[in-house]
Amino acid sequence: MSPLTPRETMVSISKCNIVYKSGWCAQAHQQAIIFGYASDLFVSSALIDMYAKCRELRDARNMFDEIPHRNVVSWTSMINGYVQNDCAREALLLFKEHVQGEIAEYDAVTLSAVLLACAHAGAVRIGKGIHVQVMKMSLESDVFVGTSIINMYCKCGRVSLARRAFDRMNFKNVKTWSAMIAGYGMHGQAREALEILAEMIRHGVKPNSISFVSVLSACCHAGLVDEGWHWFCTMQHRFKIEPTIEHYGCMVDLLGRAGFLKKAYGLVLDMNVRPDFVIWCSLLASGRIHRNIEIAEISARKLFELDPNNSGYYTLLSNIYADAGRWDDVKRIRIDMRKHGIAKSPGFSIIELKGRVHVFLVGDRQHPEHEKIYAYLKELATKLQEIGYVPSVSSVLHDVDEEEKEIALQIHSEKLAVVFGLMSSIPGTTIQVTKNIRTCEDCHTMFKLITKIKDHDIVIRDPKRFHLFSKGVCSCGDYW
Repeated sequence: MSPLTPRETMVSISKCNIVYKSGWCAQAHQQAIIFGYASDLFVSSALIDMYAKCRELRDARNMFDEIPHRNVVSWTSMINGYVQNDCAREALLLFKEHVQGEIAEYDAVTLSAVLLACAHAGAVRIGKGIHVQVMKMSLESDVFVGTSIINMYCKCGRVSLARRAFDRMNFKNVKTWSAMIAGYGMHGQAREALEILAEMIRHGVKPNSISFVSVLSACCHAGLVDEGWHWFCTMQHRFKIEPTIEHYGCMVDLLGRAGFLKKAYGLVLDMNVRPDFVIWCSLLASGRIHRNIEIAEISARKLFELDPNNSGYYTLLSNIYADAGRWDDVKRIRIDMRKHGIAKSPGFSIIELKGRVHVFLVGDRQHPEHEKIYAYLKELATKLQEIGYVPSVSSVLHDVDEEEKEIALQIHSEKLAVVFGLMSSIPGTTIQVTKNIRTCEDCHTMFKLITKIKDHDIVIRDPKRFHLFSKGVCSCGDYW
């Protein structure tokens, strides 16, 4: 057998990356060892990338740790690997370890990876520090890095800073424009998103499929049905872009949430692609908003087929039945969940303060300052009631009495996180919380009132969008 060159070895490794088959990873790694190339920095970096893309993160880290003298490619490959596997915190810790070393090398690709980690983690303070470093290295005009900065600020709830970075860029490609459109969209600023789209077209940059996903998502967040339908049709007829499952998902969500459930369901039936769980989940959520049990049940049945172990669908359907007072059906859903061994996924909220991450669960009493948090929350609730706050017990869809419902509302994870932020921050600062599920009506009302009596803005980031509460109003316009 004739030995392979390092380049041929890397080609072999890249094939594993393309097909993402972990069974091939060990073979490719063994091949590199046999021919004596495992210690080659570029080959070892390719092996790290291969393992990460095959979701073999432990093997990727072991490979990284075995490299005696790492270069910028090695560090970037491992940081990227963490980001690709939704381990943003680990990526940031690794970058911190790198910059604290004796010789820290990083380039545009490294910084873009770290900015993406900041975006995923909501770590705006670290992101700002990276932005400063980008400016020192004169990389702000680099379209790849510049777009990463825009994306980071948008996903950290600082859309105005994203726009400032966007305006400073001399050259913008379609990804840059799309990132700014998406940023405005997720913050509920659909009109601004549409203005960016119009400006993009005037500058001769042709929107692509991803651009229109951002546009339709922006329309969805603001309930702009006519505008959304216009661009959905324009995308196909003027720009010759065939709708994908993502475009249909936006349109079904837009129509359903706006109350056009029959039209949304009709669109699902007429789609030229097979509906996925996102489509049916959008219909299920719309069924709950508009109390359409028929549509909700149709959607739930499809979801149980596609993703039978996801507790969220069972919980949502159970809440729909509870909202309608159909307690026998609520009981049936709970029995089905127990029968199939499905446990309800816990809601949690995350807040970063002074470089430390604090995680709160519903009714959390594990935090070292939980006694102070609950005392502060009780005192705050009293002050809010004086200016008109009334707990929205409809947010607690269980067959319990009113007093128990009010107690249940007080222990929502985002309330605990926000209160801890208020206790620990100086006036004038923005409290930013990331949570894993949609915020409820009661928390939404409470946060608006908090910003009336406290010198703080509050940003809540859920899986779909941002809510910026300031001076008693929310950026979503109470449409979410």
